[in-house]
Amino acid sequence: MKLKLAKQHIDDEVSTVTLKDIEVLLKEKESVILYFDQENAHKDLVALVEKFEEKDYSVYLKEVKYGLDENDYIYEVHIL
Repeated sequence: MKLKLAKQHIDDEVSTVTLKDIEVLLKEKESVILYFDQENAHKDLVALVEKFEEKDYSVYLKEVKYGLDENDYIYEVHIL
């Protein structure tokens, strides 16, 4: 499963991450905070949460609003 990461700057290219990439990050660090683009399906992010909870990680998923419009949000996933 490939998930789109949120852009840090408006001119940046869209980058993607897989579950294996996230696992590698978790082996390097104890916790990871990732921001995902709103174009990702919510069900894919819920599947991500479930996969890492099965591996005994604590995972938190929430929407982060960055503007006044209803569609101005990104997803934040914190894995401990």
